[in-house]
Amino acid sequence: MTTNIFSKSLLDTGTNEVINPDTYFQNNLPPSTLPEDENKVKEFVNKHDKAGRRIVLVTSGGTTVPLENNTVRFLDNFSAGTRGATSAEYPFIHFYNLFSYAVIFMHRQFSLQPYSRHYTHSTNCFLDFIELRNDGKIEVNSQYIPKMKSILEKYKKAKQDGTLLLINFVTVADYLFLLRSVTQIMRNLKENAMYYLAAAVSDFFIPSQKMVQHKIQSAEGGLTLTMDQVPKFLKPMVTNWVPEGFIVSFKLETDPSLLVDKSRQALTRYGHQIVIGNLLTTRKLEVTFITKDSELKIQLSEEEVNNDVEIESKIIPELVKRHDEWVKNT
Repeated sequence: MTTNIFSKSLLDTGTNEVINPDTYFQNNLPPSTLPEDENKVKEFVNKHDKAGRRIVLVTSGGTTVPLENNTVRFLDNFSAGTRGATSAEYPFIHFYNLFSYAVIFMHRQFSLQPYSRHYTHSTNCFLDFIELRNDGKIEVNSQYIPKMKSILEKYKKAKQDGTLLLINFVTVADYLFLLRSVTQIMRNLKENAMYYLAAAVSDFFIPSQKMVQHKIQSAEGGLTLTMDQVPKFLKPMVTNWVPEGFIVSFKLETDPSLLVDKSRQALTRYGHQIVIGNLLTTRKLEVTFITKDSELKIQLSEEEVNNDVEIESKIIPELVKRHDEWVKNT
C-alpha cells in the first residue's frame, strides 16, 4: 500500500495562478512565539533608530517543511547558515567612519550563529582549545589565544552595545510570518534599513489544513507527496512591506551558464536593488553582484584563501558602500 499525502496546488489548474501571500497567511498558523519576537524587534529597532544607527535584517539557514501537523517527519535542505552567520559579524566592523549597523539576525534554530560559529558545527571542537591544568583550573591553549581573543572582543562589543538581536525560526511558515512581521516593524526606517536575505527558503510545502494530524505510519508502505509551491514573497516585500528599503537577495545555481540570466530575471520580476549570484561549488570563493545595469565579480585570491580570508569580508563592505550611495541618491 502507498500512502498519499495529496496537496492540490493552484499551479495545477493550468491558469498559471500563484498562491496569493495574503491567502497564505490566512490559511496557515503563525508560530506561537511571534508576539514575543515582535516585541523584541520593536524595542531593538526603536533603540537603534534613536541612536542614529542603520539596521540590517540578516536571514540565515534553511527552513523545514513538516509532513504532519504533530510533526515527526519533515523535509529539509543542506543550509547550515554559514553565509548569514559570517555576514552578520561584519556590519559591526566596517563603518567607513560614517555610520554603524545594528543587526537583526533571523536564523534557523540551531544553525550557525555569529561569533560562536567559529567553535560550533566544526571539526575544531571548542573543547580542543582549552586545557585542564594540574590544579584543576582550565585555560585556553596558548596557540589559540590570539584568534579567540579577537573573536571574543568583537562578541563582547556587540553585546555591550546591544547591536545584535537573535530571533529564530524552524519551519517555512515560521520564517514567512517572522519575515512579514519584522519587515513591517522596520518599515519606518525607510532607506536606512537593509534586508540581506541569505536564508535558504523552501520552494514547496504542504499547507497545514492538508497535512495528516498524526505521525505517518510506515506500516502502510511507500509514501507519495504532492506539494504546493511556496508563494513568492519578494514581490510583496518590495512593493508593499518595505518599499523604501534596500533589499539584497541571493541566487544559488549549479550551472554557470544560468547564473547571470536567472539573477537578472529575479531583479526584473521583483524590482529590488541587488542579487548576489553564487555557484554551489564556488560560493565560498566568489560571488557576482548583479544590478539592473551592472555586474561585479568579487573573489578571493589564492593568498587570501590560504590566509583564511572569508568572502563575506568583501561582500559586506561592498554592500555598505552601495547602500550609502543608494541612500544619497534616493
